[in-house]
Amino acid sequence: MKSIIKFLALPVITAGLLTSCHKIDVPITSELTPDVFPTTEAQYNSVIGPIYTAFRNNFAVDYWFTQSCSSDEAILPAYGNNWYDGNKYQELHRHTWTKDNAWVNSTWNYLSNIIGTANQTIYIVSNSPDGPVKDASLAEIKTMRAMAYFMMLDLYGNVPLDTTYGNTELHPNAPRAQVFSFVESQLKSAIPFLKTASGATTYGKPNRYTAYALLAKLYLNAQVYTGTAKYNECIAACDSVINAGGGSQYALEPRSSYLQMFYPTNGPAMKEFIFAIPFDPSTSGGYMFYARYDLNRNLGIRYKYSGSTAGTNVDPIMNQTTGNGLANSKPSGPRATLPEYYAYFNDPNDIRNDQWLTGPQYWEDGNPIMVKTTKKGYDQFYAGADGGATYIYHLTIDPNIVLRANPTLFDVGNDEIGWNMGTRNIKFIADYTNTTNRNQNNDVPFLRYSDIILMKAEAIQRGGSATLGQTALSLVNLLRSNRTTSPALGSVTLDDIYAERCREFSWETWHRNDMIRFGKFEDSYGFKTNTDTYRRIFPIPSVALSANPTLTQNPGY
Repeated sequence: MKSIIKFLALPVITAGLLTSCHKIDVPITSELTPDVFPTTEAQYNSVIGPIYTAFRNNFAVDYWFTQSCSSDEAILPAYGNNWYDGNKYQELHRHTWTKDNAWVNSTWNYLSNIIGTANQTIYIVSNSPDGPVKDASLAEIKTMRAMAYFMMLDLYGNVPLDTTYGNTELHPNAPRAQVFSFVESQLKSAIPFLKTASGATTYGKPNRYTAYALLAKLYLNAQVYTGTAKYNECIAACDSVINAGGGSQYALEPRSSYLQMFYPTNGPAMKEFIFAIPFDPSTSGGYMFYARYDLNRNLGIRYKYSGSTAGTNVDPIMNQTTGNGLANSKPSGPRATLPEYYAYFNDPNDIRNDQWLTGPQYWEDGNPIMVKTTKKGYDQFYAGADGGATYIYHLTIDPNIVLRANPTLFDVGNDEIGWNMGTRNIKFIADYTNTTNRNQNNDVPFLRYSDIILMKAEAIQRGGSATLGQTALSLVNLLRSNRTTSPALGSVTLDDIYAERCREFSWETWHRNDMIRFGKFEDSYGFKTNTDTYRRIFPIPSVALSANPTLTQNPGY
């Protein structure tokens, strides 16, 4: 989280306004009564802050795993006794999850907490004095609540619409189409009151174009969510973002700086960020651990993972060299992509290839990264009498993933061969600015301008009316001209747009959504063969059903 929004961690000093008491005739002694607080923008910011804390809390872990590991984008196998974790990753990959899956439960709780926090904050702000700052603050809160409901709509489909703080009535599921209409109406009503500025003054908070971008995402998926296509509405929402600031407020990052959008030094200067989640390694309540999960465990020093340093050593042999300041804090490195997904990165001139680690690994000076182990440590199935003998090998990441130890337990093996399986993503590169903990300073974009370009292209390709002189082909080529030096495409299909989305938004929590819309979610990939179409939405979790008996389980579960 950048300093620009440090206020988000401020305590909510209005908490006393929400505390019920038995003696209702006790005189008010606090000066912070609703008629005087909040009134200034700074005071409203202090009240709204907990919503952003709640949104940041589980996005990069629970929400990420639920969205990404249920697609062909990411897999997290077991390594012996490591990372089996009650089968929760295997269930996501194989599409065998139930209402008791840990990620299904925790993501529901995460999104419900955002909604509850927003409802509570709306209650506080609604009682404050009328004025433009109040109107803008309410619009901001309702946009964040709509964002959480959009995420619930996308993941769980039929969810309760509970929008009033203090109401103890249990709400049954609302049909998915009704939740869609609620999100749409909330965003439309908020737009006139949201700020139009972007950059430092609104960074990490929704502005008017955040609402338009979320509307575009809602409309693009309307066929899936409601059975009725809204492609022209999607195009109109995209045009509102494209025309922002006379057409200059947002822009595609050029090929030369594309990867820098995801570095730990990113922030308000990123012209593609429409809405981003700020992270800060010194701030609790929300952890950004991508490098922990994604870096091979022998690449901590190479990519300056927190606590890893070569000291005065040059090209040390991993696990062998000691002294001279060497510290090898190992990333866990369990997460990888599947060959089926990596196959979309087939253009050698595309800068987006550089977010992946695969094949032989090298130090910055070009020398091979060597790793010391034993013969049995390298291959747990080695049967020779010299299994304990020293074995030094050139670190090589195998793009193929094989459950060679125990297919039932999703186990690739707890040895070097197993840990080196699977192409690794370093888009959100290890935080080389942080030497104290594994939490990262990389802000995570949720809505980017490139998504506006590709959503509009897709909506046109699916039958929407072209506007602003742009076609599906011209929009796709506009993006590609900022990502690859290969020639422009001469024609474009929906599959081309899907492939472009795979290349553009890996690790940004949109791929499950894309797979469903393009009819690919039931495909076989990796070790997944299940073709149940009802799994396009997750079950209502056990924890929710226990707390609210009026809920009805989603079909199929």
